[in-house]
Amino acid sequence: MAEDYAADVKKYAPNASDAVIAAIVKHLGIALRNKDSSLVSCSDKDELKRVRDSWCAKKLGVADAAAADAAIKSVCEQMKADKTKHRVTFYYLCADKLGKLSVLGG
Repeated sequence: MAEDYAADVKKYAPNASDAVIAAIVKHLGIALRNKDSSLVSCSDKDELKRVRDSWCAKKLGVADAAAADAAIKSVCEQMKADKTKHRVTFYYLCADKLGKLSVLGG
């Protein structure tokens, strides 16, 4: 399943780690089976708060909410032309911007 997302991630991060992509896919698990939960909506404030609190804070260990918010905003801007923002890609880019790929095995 990770290879399904690798091409999308590599549109934004050409040297993306397949191991990190696989770790994100494993972490997200069943959420990726539902189209709605497999995507991130940058226009949904509650969604972005969940990304900050669940992904950035809990999984990546980022204690600075402002830094997490800045990374999320930056990823939204980076992916703005993409109508379907895949959660795996979004999470990878957030981890990269926060310097936390190593937490995921990268």
